[in-house]
Amino acid sequence: MAHAPLRAALVAASLVAAWASPARAYRPFDGTDADVADVGNFELELGPVNWYSLGPGHYLVAPATVLNLGFAPRWELVGEFQNVVGVDPLPGEARVRLLGNDVLLKVVVVPGSLQGIGRGPGAAVELGPLLPNVNGEDAFGASCDVIVSQRWPGLVLHANSWIRLTRGTLRLDGLEGVILEGSLEDALRPVGEVFVEHEWVAGVTTWSGLLGGIWRAREGLDLDVGLREARVGDQTATEVRLGVTWTIGVWKPEQAAGHGASPHRQLALRR
Repeated sequence: MAHAPLRAALVAASLVAAWASPARAYRPFDGTDADVADVGNFELELGPVNWYSLGPGHYLVAPATVLNLGFAPRWELVGEFQNVVGVDPLPGEARVRLLGNDVLLKVVVVPGSLQGIGRGPGAAVELGPLLPNVNGEDAFGASCDVIVSQRWPGLVLHANSWIRLTRGTLRLDGLEGVILEGSLEDALRPVGEVFVEHEWVAGVTTWSGLLGGIWRAREGLDLDVGLREARVGDQTATEVRLGVTWTIGVWKPEQAAGHGASPHRQLALRR
């Protein structure tokens, strides 16, 4: 019985980690794609107000923010954070927390059909440090996500294989997920995602499914909606995600003839 408080703390920390996933970088998904912002483009991915519930806790994520900058061919700098406000905070839990603070680098290592190069899959890697949270785990961690994307007529698939060392005690955490999108040529396309995540020390497994849609309102502006249902250990989680992705040209790089933006970025203009 002496270890019960420690076990409870580990489980609670893993539940928060399962929600505030550092792989969250491609609205409205938890995973991402094997593509990056074009050189000179800045992408703001913003969820102004999202609703999240886990067991007895209810929260507003206001906002959920991801900042992307294409700074070199095939390279992207990513920064992200989530401001979490407890609607009915639990005992011992701060009402306002800044979670999921990350600075990551993403590189396309194998261009493929998503970039309009051949018909085969492409691959990218996103990795970097997990920064200390505010009113959360006040320590560093690390993250590495390997992404493979394949585009067919009318369908796009992104597979994520992600591993991290969680903040503080450096617990090992792994995630396997698949994103499906409709045709990138359509202004409105249905999307979905399934993933399973396991935190080995606490022994907590998360099963998650998301359904939603993305609307290309105009060039450089996408709106998204997603409903996520998950099972986190023995608790049920529900999340409603509403967001926008806005692409801004910061500078114009010199391009060699025939080497323009990838079809994925031209059509979706989002990561």
